[in-house]
Amino acid sequence: MDEAQRKVFQRIFSPRSLAIVGISRTYSGLGGQFFLKNLQRAGYAGRIFLVNPTAREIGGLPAFPDITALPEPVDLAIICTPAQAVPAALDACARKGIRNLHVLSSGFQELGTPEGHRLENEIRRIAKLNRLNLIGPNCMGPYAPASRLMLWGQIPAAPGSLAFLSQSGTLTQRMSEHAHFLGLGLSKAVSFGNAAVLDSAEYLEFLEGDEETKAVGCYLESVKNGRHFLDLARRVNRAKPLIVWKGGETLSGAGAVSSHTGTLSGEDRIWKAALRQAGITRVRSLEELAGTALAFLNLPPVRGRRLFILGGGGGNSVYYADICNRLGLQVPAIEGETREKLNALIPAVGSFARNPVDAWRAFHDPPFMAKILELAFEEPGVDLIVVDRLIPRPTYAQPEERDTSEAAIDYLRENRFRKPLVAVVDGSGEDPFLANEATRLRRRLCQAGIPAYASLPLAAQALTHLAAYSERMAG
Repeated sequence: MDEAQRKVFQRIFSPRSLAIVGISRTYSGLGGQFFLKNLQRAGYAGRIFLVNPTAREIGGLPAFPDITALPEPVDLAIICTPAQAVPAALDACARKGIRNLHVLSSGFQELGTPEGHRLENEIRRIAKLNRLNLIGPNCMGPYAPASRLMLWGQIPAAPGSLAFLSQSGTLTQRMSEHAHFLGLGLSKAVSFGNAAVLDSAEYLEFLEGDEETKAVGCYLESVKNGRHFLDLARRVNRAKPLIVWKGGETLSGAGAVSSHTGTLSGEDRIWKAALRQAGITRVRSLEELAGTALAFLNLPPVRGRRLFILGGGGGNSVYYADICNRLGLQVPAIEGETREKLNALIPAVGSFARNPVDAWRAFHDPPFMAKILELAFEEPGVDLIVVDRLIPRPTYAQPEERDTSEAAIDYLRENRFRKPLVAVVDGSGEDPFLANEATRLRRRLCQAGIPAYASLPLAAQALTHLAAYSERMAG
């Protein structure tokens, strides 16, 4: 990507001025008023201009009757008009010298009607003719916490180092929430819908050189030029891990893709083979994508797949070992001197000093937890570590019992680069108290740089992806 094109995307994600075209006088759900209120909530500091043919003022800001009346060619125009009016709006923007556009409006190719296809072809023609950088149509557009360009999504939100490209506005909204509450943060995100002009490859090429972005997640339903995208993805993936969630892998899912963005998703077996050949990490849910990014961005490279699990409960230990082995990790028996030291630490009654280690005391005694983990850090037959953290139940907590989680977090934070280590804090079971406490503890761990997961399967999936990526990079 040349410097001129890079500056285009920098203006899209960090506009000094923007216009909301087609904003209504009153709030009516998703539309111009929704975007305006969110920009004001987010503290966007750029100049905002509003276009409405009959209003003189909306939301405390002056309104202009049409695009030609705007006092300047803004960095970004957001089109919220009905689909039939979008071609004229693009023409007006081109005449005004506005080159970057986000089209929220739906009613194009995704309808599957002759009129929808005609309108999308028309806006594509106008954009190509006038060299317009068009996001959409049928999308929520860009999101960038660093510049306070938050028309939608989680507000407030601190910037992070994960970028997210998506053809779904809803999933991009949810990813902004996941990233915020996990302490992960987004550098940039874009919901680009039908991709009439700008497609995933253009955004990905920009993110390749974006210093704020260290990893990229994608939700894709289709791409225009598969070979070009995969060649670019392979190159980007060497420096910045690329995590792809491909929508439409089943027949019914592919049918939903057609009605969502009006595109053909392609056969899943072709995608599967192409992503594997390119060395791209593939996931199948938003939770898996967020969890994998959490591991990629916080953990050192993995040297092997041998996993040490510190938990509590015999049944949990069996379940954990089964899940990890099924996903491609190894849970080896601990032998020799390390086994002898574990036996000396852990009582034979009510616990067991094998792998997984069942040591209930580690949940409420951080120094005891640290002694066990020191053995795992020093053991040459261990590459990865999972620490299960239990939320104290009110039914058996002692009144004088103090919260020891901060001491545990401090130890994990100080030692997190010795070997890749993650935590599991499971608050499931329909108990709202446990769910809330587990969420709070996971967030504290993540903010300390320790990936924390709501279940062992999510943690094991993330570690498996990290191990596979490390193996590919080493190879």
